[in-house]
Amino acid sequence: MDDEFDFDADFDLDGDFDEDLAEFDEFDGELGSIEMRTAVMQKNDMIALLCIKTASAGAAICRVDPREDRPAVQIYDDAAAAVEWFTKSLRTSRRNGWNVIYDGLPLQG
Repeated sequence: MDDEFDFDADFDLDGDFDEDLAEFDEFDGELGSIEMRTAVMQKNDMIALLCIKTASAGAAICRVDPREDRPAVQIYDDAAAAVEWFTKSLRTSRRNGWNVIYDGLPLQG
């Protein structure tokens, strides 16, 4: 069995995901700072991600669920509503048996 993860085969990075989030990069500095938060969750042998990126003009939430074929992205006009949804989603995930193993700034490297 090959232990290497074939990133290109498992995720379509050329789809709507990149296009939907690209607009938020334009807001940094121009309309206020962008804030990001990533939660890494573990349940049994599964790892999931819940990420939020907010700006004064709106927000985007991305969910990477190992049971789904591809990441899901939701775009919000209201950043406060997105933060509220993100918080509720984390709370629900914990109730459903997921352990939050990291919650903070996105990791790089």
